[in-house]
Amino acid sequence: MNPRTAVVVGGNRTPFVKAGGKYAVASAQDLLTAALDGLVARFGLAGQKVDEVVAGAVLKHTRDFNLTREAVLGSALSPLTPACDLQQACATGLEAVVYASNKIRLGQADVAIAGGVDSASDAPIVVTEPLRKALLALNRARSVPQKLAAIAGIRPADLVPVPPAVVEPRTGLSMGESQALTTKKWGISREAQDELALHSHQRLAAAWDEGFFDDLVTPYLKVARDGILRADTTMEALGKLRTVFGKDDPTMTAGNSTALTDGAALVLLAEEEHARAKGWPVLAKVVDAQVAASDYVTGTDDLLMAPARAIPELLRRNGLSLQDFDFYEFHEAFASTVLATLASLEEQGLGAVDRAKLNEKGSSLAAGHPFAATGGRITASLAKMLAAKGPGSRGLISICAAGGQGIVAILEA
Repeated sequence: MNPRTAVVVGGNRTPFVKAGGKYAVASAQDLLTAALDGLVARFGLAGQKVDEVVAGAVLKHTRDFNLTREAVLGSALSPLTPACDLQQACATGLEAVVYASNKIRLGQADVAIAGGVDSASDAPIVVTEPLRKALLALNRARSVPQKLAAIAGIRPADLVPVPPAVVEPRTGLSMGESQALTTKKWGISREAQDELALHSHQRLAAAWDEGFFDDLVTPYLKVARDGILRADTTMEALGKLRTVFGKDDPTMTAGNSTALTDGAALVLLAEEEHARAKGWPVLAKVVDAQVAASDYVTGTDDLLMAPARAIPELLRRNGLSLQDFDFYEFHEAFASTVLATLASLEEQGLGAVDRAKLNEKGSSLAAGHPFAATGGRITASLAKMLAAKGPGSRGLISICAAGGQGIVAILEA
């Protein structure tokens, strides 16, 4: 059987906002449902069955064990629509797109929705391990003596909740602290990081002003535009920010690092002929993808540099060079992550990326980064850019992820 073609029809997301802001009253499920309903309304899918919705979140409560299915049941889609939760840290959204695209290629689906959501405002608060064990014992207890015995060992210190943190279990380092090591290793300057951040804000602001996001974003809770975006920022303003990561000669600030963010993003995918029969836009086809991992625990690799391993493999398999692309969408976890990845690709002999083609509509430093939602945001935006550029144009996506992982993908108009 010849594989079929999976195409991006369109996308929808909520505006992204800083954690603790206007979405603080919303759960991750609320956000995902809102993004889903916006997509349903945009493509007239109300009451219809979609072959599958696949999405995920990095920060999840135990109640969210079936998050995507619950979002479907709360949406205007037919309740006959199946759903699947998928999680690969910050790679979740793009991995969901790949998962759904592969099902379409194999004939297991004609239409699918893929993406992700995260709400740092809705992060679960964890109790201490002694308290957790005591509460479980209390739940199992049947008699009064058993219940008293279960709680007798609880100490005052056990009652203090464990604050949420994005920390690597193997190293105990936060993502920012890990990236500070990479930044120093690759000699990435503060000026270079601030310049990339400035371009991200300027380009995202211009994209909003020109109406690029009018058919990609649905307002939510009276928010109509990305809240982290600073259209008026300058190199001088960025240069005044204090450093937040790194010990020796630190260069990383809140301005050249992504903020904790709330938001959701989804992509509508379909088999090409099915999409054309429906009269839907055929923006771009999902050509290929590759995942990779780095040995940041026992080896000398860097935590967020796995895409630099995945990109050469993806290029070789598709007979392409790094310069054979019209757009490059490199997730801006930190400005120095992008710059170190570009430096690594050059060191490997792949050559340089044309900076004018890099994150042309802005990226995570300006838009924000709700972990699992970033892949959906990037895929939908890139597909629209490729369609405007014309047939044969190509785009390369690169997203790093916690755990020393990364995912890259090729889209083509």
